[in-house]
Amino acid sequence: MNNEKFYNELITKFKDIVQEEKLLYEEVTITAKSLTAVEAIGNPKKRDFPIIKGKEKLMQAEFKGSKGQAFTDMPGNYFGTIQEILKTELKTNFDRAVFIATFNAVCRHLNLCDKTVHCKDREPEDCASKLINYIKKEYGNPKIALIGLQPALLDSLSKHFIVRVLDMAEDTIGQIKYGVEIEDGESKTDEVLAWCDVILATGSTLANETITFFLDKKPVIFYGTTAAAAASLMNLERFCPCSH
Repeated sequence: MNNEKFYNELITKFKDIVQEEKLLYEEVTITAKSLTAVEAIGNPKKRDFPIIKGKEKLMQAEFKGSKGQAFTDMPGNYFGTIQEILKTELKTNFDRAVFIATFNAVCRHLNLCDKTVHCKDREPEDCASKLINYIKKEYGNPKIALIGLQPALLDSLSKHFIVRVLDMAEDTIGQIKYGVEIEDGESKTDEVLAWCDVILATGSTLANETITFFLDKKPVIFYGTTAAAAASLMNLERFCPCSH
């Protein structure tokens, strides 16, 4: 599936939902704000999360008391109605983050998805421990392509499976993390995807418009809060047991 088809389908699904629920023309204000690292994930044991190092920010939309989030490298504040958000072309990572955070918040409010708020403190390590059991149960002993450096997951995965990691951050590429070299997410994607048995991809791929690189190739599991509503409505596998 190409990007245009994927996002058009996603937008259409969301539009149909808010029209059916009579939310499209309501004067509802959606607020998306950039969370600090502590607000987003507390104080986890590991300190090399991208959000702690300042590479990404977590934007949060609030809709009638429900919260939805999206990681992005282009954070900012936004105030508007659902109708205005749906009219905005998704040209930038900021545009997509506003749409996705809003999508997550509204779908959470309507009970169409859950776990839309990032885990905190010790919970990333708890998630990583649960992931090992999940993968072994569902996939046996696969070779795993981890898309996006998530330190707690990589630390745990590297102790049980053969793992290759792709990342886009220039200062991270080439480094050895938890015994695994971080590879270039631009030049090595095809090679790593051909090599692996299972793809474990950050939901941030939805916000940076790379998600379709990983669909329809191998079994793919998305992790994190960013992909909450999209995973639910697009029938994508998602693992995020410790989020809220």
